[in-house]
Amino acid sequence: MRDGEDEISNFKEVYESIFPVLIKVVYHIVGSMEVAEDICQETFIRFYNKNIRFPSLDESRYWLIRVAKNLAFNYYRRREREYRAVKRLRNEKPLADDGGLDFIFREETEKIVKKALESLPEKLKSVLVLKEYGGLSYRDIAKVLHISENNVKIRVFRARTALQQKIDKETVHVF
Repeated sequence: MRDGEDEISNFKEVYESIFPVLIKVVYHIVGSMEVAEDICQETFIRFYNKNIRFPSLDESRYWLIRVAKNLAFNYYRRREREYRAVKRLRNEKPLADDGGLDFIFREETEKIVKKALESLPEKLKSVLVLKEYGGLSYRDIAKVLHISENNVKIRVFRARTALQQKIDKETVHVF
């Protein structure tokens, strides 16, 4: 009976330490809190079912972040394919929101940033999401992605540069 209690205690410790980071990372990939919660739940179900014994709490964190990131990107790709298919079928353009001016500018800015972020190659997008939205250190990102810390720094720099260039191209100047 003691082993079962230790297992539950270990799972609870891992869950409480990593869930806040996971939910932020996944949310910023998929853009929906409900979907992010589902993906995080699926990640922890996989963690529990695999019953892997990691040498440290950090190692389990890295595994969970990697699994959640992959599930989120898979969901995102599937959703984008479905969206494009529906849009082709309907051949419609989305209607603009008729809210206040500030709301429109904020919404437009978010769309531009999201579009620019989505257009980045996955290896650049993933480091930027983990760094900016997940709040992970370069060291932690390196462990999650199984690359060197210097490679992470280079990718983050390249991702930020590419994102800025894409945003600059999308910016509309009003005279």
